[in-house]
Amino acid sequence: MGVHECPAWLWLLLSLLSLPLGLPVPGTPPRLICDSRVLERYLLEAKEAENVTMGCSESCSLNENITVPDTKVNFYAWKRMEVGQQAVEVWQGLALLSEAVLRGQAVLANSSQPFEPLQLHVDKAISGLRSITTLLRALGAQQEAISLPDAASAAPLRTITADTFCKLFRVYSNFLRGKLKLYTGEACRRGDR
Repeated sequence: MGVHECPAWLWLLLSLLSLPLGLPVPGTPPRLICDSRVLERYLLEAKEAENVTMGCSESCSLNENITVPDTKVNFYAWKRMEVGQQAVEVWQGLALLSEAVLRGQAVLANSSQPFEPLQLHVDKAISGLRSITTLLRALGAQQEAISLPDAASAAPLRTITADTFCKLFRVYSNFLRGKLKLYTGEACRRGDR
């Protein structure tokens, strides 16, 4: 069997193995994010991080207010939005969430006594956000957001602040479960037509 005759399941396995690294994989199936198990993996990691931080107090403070996307979804308004508008909202939210988690990582790096399990979950979140970004690019979500005629005039992203890692991870989990899952579900259905 030659290099180009690799079975599809092997490409999927190789793609899944590279996801924690956040690296794009040549030949990655462009619709990998449409497999619900892929997004579920990131949801589980986010929920696990939220659960770990629920019990800690002082060591889980961010010592500042970090801006994160508001994860509330008006389902009626969301369903009426153009897919390109949804893509803009998801990209903006993903970018803001990535900045927030990176800021959290910097707070931990400057901490005199970092809570080690917290560092692991922050690192996983950074890796997960990079991988999700790569998967959305493969789906064409970034192109949809850019090609929207009034993308520049889109409504500004609603935001809230997080002052603890618990709240940060709750927002991360809710964003994945809410806007990202709604968007990918619609984008994947549209792609199947």
